[in-house]
Amino acid sequence: MSLPLRLILVSGLSGAGKSVVLNALEDLGYRCIDNLPASMLESFVSHVFREDSSMGQTVAVGIDARDTSIGLETIPTTIEQLRRSGVRCELLVVTASDAELLRRFGETKRRHPLSREGANLQDAVTRERTLLDPVIQAADLVVDTTHMGVHELRDAIVQRIDQRRGMELSVTLVSFGFKHGVPGDCDFVFDVRMLPNPYWTIALRPLTGRDAAVAAYLEEQPAVRAMLDELQQFISRRIEDHGAARRRYLTVGVGCTGGQHRSVYLVDRLAERLRGKSPTLAVRHSALANLGVP
Repeated sequence: MSLPLRLILVSGLSGAGKSVVLNALEDLGYRCIDNLPASMLESFVSHVFREDSSMGQTVAVGIDARDTSIGLETIPTTIEQLRRSGVRCELLVVTASDAELLRRFGETKRRHPLSREGANLQDAVTRERTLLDPVIQAADLVVDTTHMGVHELRDAIVQRIDQRRGMELSVTLVSFGFKHGVPGDCDFVFDVRMLPNPYWTIALRPLTGRDAAVAAYLEEQPAVRAMLDELQQFISRRIEDHGAARRRYLTVGVGCTGGQHRSVYLVDRLAERLRGKSPTLAVRHSALANLGVP
């Protein structure tokens, strides 16, 4: 029996990392097609999956807003039709803050695809965000790359796509620092800044929540133990709820001030406790990645 056909639609804001995602999927064995007009999606799928089996069982298609006549608002309906026909179709969207997109275009000196004579870069970014809103609202997975580098984004795609071979729920726990900004792709966000902070112990300051000395300090704190139990109970229920609702992705963020000690420790401990409920559970430490800490 042949494997179920899997199609991943990749969209998002220019400069947010769509090309990086497609390259990562290509490395994972997907046949990737970029910049396909939305109006051609159904006929393309019919050709690839029903007439040209040489394309393989896994295909990724990039769709963006460069052609304003392609009818992006039809994407959600098209996806539902594909799913009813037996195609395992998912929509992945990459986004980033306006400030970060402006910074990236400023650094690369590239021209925004929607910029026109007389229109500045900010206007082009705003217009594209408006055009892509129906796609973003329908997405199975939104990845906010504002605080991600290329390698971190590639790792996130491998964790969330390659390790999720079936239709099971993919769960990701993210640690972050509020001073760096809240990740925009979290379904739930928890603030743990009220917990005792190892930062104020000089010997612990340069360490992270993955170091034994920091873990020992936090394990001695009753408030930390209570928070860990409460988070485990809440997230466990949400995993059950999302699975029952046939949701494909769940992202939970845990944030402290700098994203170096408390949130890292809690996310790692939660991952240990929750793996039985989600075998493909993944962990992402946003602040540590930016610091170059493995």
